Parts: sequence; C-alpha cells; structure tokens
Amino acid sequence: MRTVFFGTPDIAVPSLLALAEVSEVVGVVCQPDRPAGRGLELAVPAVKKAAIDLGIDVHQPVKVKTGNLDEWIRERAPDLGVVLAYGRILPRKVLDAPRLGCVNLHASLLPAYRGAAPIQWAIINGETETGISLMQMDEGLDTGPVLSTAKLRIEPRDDSGTLSARLAELAAEVVRRDLPRLVGGELSPVAQDEARATLAPPLTRDHGRVDWARNSREIENLVRGLAPKPGAFTTHSGKLLKLLAVARTEAAPRGEKPGTIARADKGGAFVATGDGAVELLVAQMEGKRPLSGRDLVNGRMLKQRDVLGT
Repeated sequence: MRTVFFGTPDIAVPSLLALAEVSEVVGVVCQPDRPAGRGLELAVPAVKKAAIDLGIDVHQPVKVKTGNLDEWIRERAPDLGVVLAYGRILPRKVLDAPRLGCVNLHASLLPAYRGAAPIQWAIINGETETGISLMQMDEGLDTGPVLSTAKLRIEPRDDSGTLSARLAELAAEVVRRDLPRLVGGELSPVAQDEARATLAPPLTRDHGRVDWARNSREIENLVRGLAPKPGAFTTHSGKLLKLLAVARTEAAPRGEKPGTIARADKGGAFVATGDGAVELLVAQMEGKRPLSGRDLVNGRMLKQRDVLGT
C-alpha cells in the first residue's frame, strides 16, 4: 500500500508514524513554515519534523487550489491519501489524485462537530464522549461517508490539550486497524445523517470571553475547552486575566453578583457565577506567569470583593 499523508500539527504525528508501519508513505504534505514566538523565527510544523526523521519527502504548498499539488501526488502514484489536521480544504483534483482517493481522520463522531475545532467544541458543550471518524473525503466540510469510528470517553478533567493527545493516539490505532482493511475492500462507506449534523466552527477571540452570569458548569467547560490554547479570559482592573483551570465549587458564599470574588483567602480564590461559584485553580495575569489561585491571593493580585469582567 502506497500512501501520501496530509497533516501539520502535533496531533497528526502519531498517525503518520502508524501509517509508516502499515504502508509505504511516499510523500507528506503539510503547511509552510511560519513565523512564531517573540522573535518571529520560522517554526517547522511537527509533521514535517517527523517526516524528515522518517526520511520521507515533504511538500509544503503555499496554494492548494491553484498550485500543482495534484501533479506532485500523481508523480508518486499513491493508492490512498490520508488526512489529519492538515488545515486546508482540498479541491477535487487533489482528492482524486490517489488511486482510491483520500480519507480523513476527523476528531469527532460524525456527523457531530463538523469543522475546524471539534475537540474544543465537544468540551465546551459538555459532551461526555467523542472519538475518531475515518471518512471518505468529498469537497464538502466533513460531509463524506463514514468508513469506521472509534469512541473515546471525555474525562471530567480533560481539557483540549489532554483530549487532543488521547485522540491522537486513538487515530493512530484506527490507522493500524482500518486502513489495511479499507485497501483490502473490507470497509463499506455509510452516508452521514444530515439531520443530525452539527458544526464546530473556528474559534475566535470573543469565544474565550467568560460571561460570569452563565452557570458554573458552562464556565468550567468553556475554560476546559479552550485550555491550554487559545485560553478563556476575563479582565481584572482593566487588565487581561487568562483562565487556565477552574472548578465548580460550593466553598464560596452564594448570592454575590456574578464576577465578584466572593472569597479570597489561604484556601484560594472563588468567583461568583450565575448559579454559584467556581474556584480559580490556575490563572495568568497580563504580563505575568501562570499561578495558582492561592498564589494570586497571597501575592495580593486578587482580593475579596474585586469584580472580574468589568
């Protein structure tokens, strides 16, 4: 089995490694190196690093729709294209370049959470289960028929970082288990139920702003879903306060105005919400390093009766 792999970030690396175990990977496609960090030095995508270590030819097209990506693929005569978190929509000419087309390892149980941020939105919306869907790609947004699925429980303390890491390993298991079966003709595509489809659109900065009038569970899920990046946030005395971990709690006075620090002592910092309170477990003041809620109180950066989000 000859394959081409499309992927860019860390979550795609285990699947590339698994694909190299069950096939001859004749090429890897990832997004271009981009400036990152304070020095804006070019950062090499995680998938590119892994491909170089494996001795696989890497292609980083700037343009996908109008470039020669389809020709580059056809020159390598792959049986199958395998996609995970590449970050670009592939046009028909690219999808058709491999002999058997392209399949996508999507991080949700389709047709739920089609789109760019399925992991984050599943946590934000309080889901308790997600998974990997192996899907035959078409030109729609994650609309192609599903070939197989693998389920995974979302643990109460999962954030998008920990869940992404677990889904990355699950996707690699799907590659080892199902891609040989697909090429062998053992998997049958099943059309998605459009009536059950939901979307997971790209996250914007405003998605991360905490509305303290919401209930505690919704706020906890928002923080979990956006941690570690891009991060949920609020403001304190006009400065940004990034929220990295919070937890619903009964250990604070009730009846306070939402956003008020209802309790701040050696036990930590507790913020009133629409139905109770959350404890600030880890937060980061603008220009400072992340600290526990207790350290923020001990350092007098947060005090009782302060109001967040004003």
